[in-house]
Amino acid sequence: MTQRHAQYDVLVVGGSGVDTIVRVDSLPVPAADSVHVGPIEEWPGHTGGNVALGTRALGLDVALLDCIGDDWIGTQVRERMAAGDVEFVPLISSAGTRRAVNLVDATGRRMSFYDSRDPADLRMPRDFYLPRLRRTRHVHLSLMNFARFLYDDIEELGVPVSTDLHDWDGLADHHREFALRSDLVFLSAAGAGEHTTDLMHEILREGRAETVVATAGADGSYVLTRDGGPVPHHIPATVPPAPVVDSNGAGDAFVCGFLYGRLAGRDVLECARLGAVAGAHACTAPGSTALVSREALSAPEHAPTGSR
Repeated sequence: MTQRHAQYDVLVVGGSGVDTIVRVDSLPVPAADSVHVGPIEEWPGHTGGNVALGTRALGLDVALLDCIGDDWIGTQVRERMAAGDVEFVPLISSAGTRRAVNLVDATGRRMSFYDSRDPADLRMPRDFYLPRLRRTRHVHLSLMNFARFLYDDIEELGVPVSTDLHDWDGLADHHREFALRSDLVFLSAAGAGEHTTDLMHEILREGRAETVVATAGADGSYVLTRDGGPVPHHIPATVPPAPVVDSNGAGDAFVCGFLYGRLAGRDVLECARLGAVAGAHACTAPGSTALVSREALSAPEHAPTGSR
């Protein structure tokens, strides 16, 4: 692909693929030999793809680097990124393009079966990613094993880096390096449960992060900073502007709203509020297709109390 941007606002590494969405009446699905469902749909995205698409929809200059297959699934990813005006720079992997099957119930809740097909020895060559690292304001690393090998160069260049640990429970070793070597860490309270606050403190205490954000769905989000005291700040969820259809990609959209605010120089609580707006918007259409615009994100009805 032809280079379009002299400098990027956000460089996303890893995490593209295609979701197969299966709509069911409720979760968990009752045990049965056959369950009748509505039309099964395919939506390119995944976490890295969603963050790239979402930040680009907010007007940021974005590039996505990833390893995908030379297959029809990879073609879907390419077409989706092109339609979203994301500069997508893929390397071809013989393992093929990642997939996931997501069961989505009538309330928009989901259960995801993720296809982690990348071989353990998959790597991105330094001469592939270094020129782009040198030209970005911020890096967002998806939880791909090959992405962890960029940390040394990211730190040497002094580029701020974020990651999303998703439903990490604090125990799985795969996530730990991402948790401790990122400046901004997102995670889902669904994984850590009642230990979420303890895990947020652990990340700040043992790692380099200045801010840790735990998203909690309809309960909003919790923000803990290195210098902000021992109790996380609670940011309420935003009411979606339309009926909830699908929660796929809501966490990724939260990341997009937060990064937009961070790169615009907003304070951390305002960033989390923007994340809440973006996350609510994402729930109103299937398959991570509801990308909030800069205008909608900044609409007066979403302004915090006292700021109108």
